[in-house]
Amino acid sequence: MSAYEQTIIGLYGDEGKQWLASLPNLIKKVSLAWELDSLKVMKNLSYNYVLSGFQHKKPIILKLIFDKSALQDEVRALKAFAGYGVIAVLAQMDNALLLEQAVTGLSIKNDWPKNEEEAIEIVCDCARRLHQAPIPKRGEFPHLRDWFSILHKDWSIPKVYLEKARELSNILLQPVNEDKLLHGDLHHENILRHGDEWLVIDPKGVMGDEAYELAAFLQNPMPELLKIEALPVFLSRRISLSATLLNLDKKRIYQWCFAQAILSWVWNLEDGLDPHYFARLADIFFSLLDKN
Repeated sequence: MSAYEQTIIGLYGDEGKQWLASLPNLIKKVSLAWELDSLKVMKNLSYNYVLSGFQHKKPIILKLIFDKSALQDEVRALKAFAGYGVIAVLAQMDNALLLEQAVTGLSIKNDWPKNEEEAIEIVCDCARRLHQAPIPKRGEFPHLRDWFSILHKDWSIPKVYLEKARELSNILLQPVNEDKLLHGDLHHENILRHGDEWLVIDPKGVMGDEAYELAAFLQNPMPELLKIEALPVFLSRRISLSATLLNLDKKRIYQWCFAQAILSWVWNLEDGLDPHYFARLADIFFSLLDKN
């Protein structure tokens, strides 16, 4: 059983098994409807079944998503960000999403850590473009406060960490500037080379403080980041440069990074996944809070 199959069955049980069994027929159905050919399964699948291929000789990506609501959320976010540096939506049907394919399609993780400074500049440039997208209608996307409300439940996380994350999120969620539409998961593997530019994929779509946008990037690439020597110093340098490039409050970025590490820890517990990576990052960001 592949890691992808284990993930789907672990999350969805018998329904997940049925979904996996239905994939060949679903692929055949959408291939005929959209005139696709030369489909190949991508490596390193996570929650979605992703294939590359061609439509009328143009390279495409086919995403098959178990959760229809997640598919609708992604389409809504991609359309809201259209023209601001994201991959284009070509079509959707049932649990399938047809996307433009980035060519070469290499992510900024490909040359990391050699390209560390360039990666920071690229991420900040992508964030700057994304945050120029028009503000959507109220209620069209969730707000960060919806995401962080889960912290107010009981979790198997050190009490001092959970209480600090609650305290910080309550402060950070108070309006300071106008909320932006955020990607919500802007990290190395979600930024791909397309000709002479970089395009963003897999937006979550969430309203909130633009300083939050950097949190996912600052905690990646996963798991390689934890192998960096003197990681607290490395992360501090990342945050300083990012704050300068985007003219953001450095202290808020540190605070968001800690709160988001705890949120990711909670999400991993919720999904039955190993939270060690985010527990380690929480240790580091907690130690940096009082120093910044």
